[in-house]
Amino acid sequence: MENSNQFLGTERIGKLMKQYAIPCIISLLVGALYNIVDQIFIANASYLGSYGNAANTVVFPLTVVALAVAVMIGDGCCAFVSISLGKHEADNAKRSVGNSVIMTVVSSLVLTAVYLIFADGIIGLFGGTVNEETFHHSKEYFFYISLGIPFYMFGQAMNPIIRADGNPKFAMVSTLAGAVVNIILDPIFIFLFKWGMMGAAVATVIGQMVTAVLAIWYLCRMKTIKPDKADYCLSRFICGRTLLLGVTSFLSQISLVAAMAAINNMLRKYGAADAIFGQEQYAQIPMAVVGIVMKFFQIVISIVVGMAAGCIPIVGYNMGAGQKGRVRELFTKLLIAEASIGAVALVLVEFFPGQLINIFGAANESVYYTDFAIKAFRTYLCMMIFACVNKACFIFLQAMGRAMASTALSMIREVVFGVGFALLLPVFFGLDGVLYSMPVSDLLTFLIAVFLICGTYKQLGSERNRHN
Repeated sequence: MENSNQFLGTERIGKLMKQYAIPCIISLLVGALYNIVDQIFIANASYLGSYGNAANTVVFPLTVVALAVAVMIGDGCCAFVSISLGKHEADNAKRSVGNSVIMTVVSSLVLTAVYLIFADGIIGLFGGTVNEETFHHSKEYFFYISLGIPFYMFGQAMNPIIRADGNPKFAMVSTLAGAVVNIILDPIFIFLFKWGMMGAAVATVIGQMVTAVLAIWYLCRMKTIKPDKADYCLSRFICGRTLLLGVTSFLSQISLVAAMAAINNMLRKYGAADAIFGQEQYAQIPMAVVGIVMKFFQIVISIVVGMAAGCIPIVGYNMGAGQKGRVRELFTKLLIAEASIGAVALVLVEFFPGQLINIFGAANESVYYTDFAIKAFRTYLCMMIFACVNKACFIFLQAMGRAMASTALSMIREVVFGVGFALLLPVFFGLDGVLYSMPVSDLLTFLIAVFLICGTYKQLGSERNRHN
């Protein structure tokens, strides 16, 4: 197999970042739109409103579990393939792709079965019992979303593999096609057919099927990495190395699920003790609002992660080829870009929270809904710049092959701080404590990340050769 990725070691870094990061950003943004678009249409359907919004918030972490497994396989394979190509080890690259396909299919079917069998208990674990109406909508939405898990996971896992094959544009187009289908079908199913939560879920699943079919089509026509039948036989070494390189992506997503579970349950517990939200008709508002705030955060993080993940093939190839100066240059440009994205997002949440919440149907809700939403945007996301830099650091370390350092930092942020402060701060500050948990976590994580960033520069040396 001819290595056609040699340009990763010679082309200008800035040009490579645009070529790889922009399609990846669009792919992840489009992927994020699946759930966000559902929530926008649900929120603006008067017969669903904040109850449907709360149900969407309950189910969202469960889709992230599926995403966590998918990106662990896909990102791990992407990193492994890129490093292997840099070392001219084409056979390992092909075997990683074949093994990743099998791991994705098997894990998706297992997760679907678990979701369908234990649906009620899982929904309760993520706060779906805040009131009867929310539980009803959550159960309906979750059932149909679960049926689409195999398609969703396959599309998401193959996306970074397609990028590693040197075709980030097709990865973008395949995800975009599915999202467009979802956007078209959502209003038809929700407003015209009045299918409610089922309509939102079915539209999403059909879109995911489109993306999965396109991924299969490309898999049969890969240009740089062309797996043979034997490459689909599972190898302990190949699977182990692939999963190790992708474990940071998994932990960053799965630990987010743990944080969401903690946050949802704290919202339910301390919301019940609030003078306003303790009333039955308003009980779902805190969960619905925080879910919306997290969706905006997801949009920003999709850009941040997309930019960093798009650079994985560039980092992996140049590390494998021993070109540390180019990796250092890429790291500097990436950190500056990620901090800039965080700054723009911070301006939006601090100065335009009312406009943001109106997108999600605030006009149909009470004044309590709007007031809490504005407060949540300004408080929960006030450390956006640090959050963006932290995410970039996680992924860059992973791409360099420093899986342990990346995993440790990710676990500290999402589990130790994310879950810990979500459980601790409400004890002292009530419902506001839930909102304080995220900025405190991001600030403390950044202080740790600074040491790893300095260590990374030291590892890459003082070489400053530019390949312009």
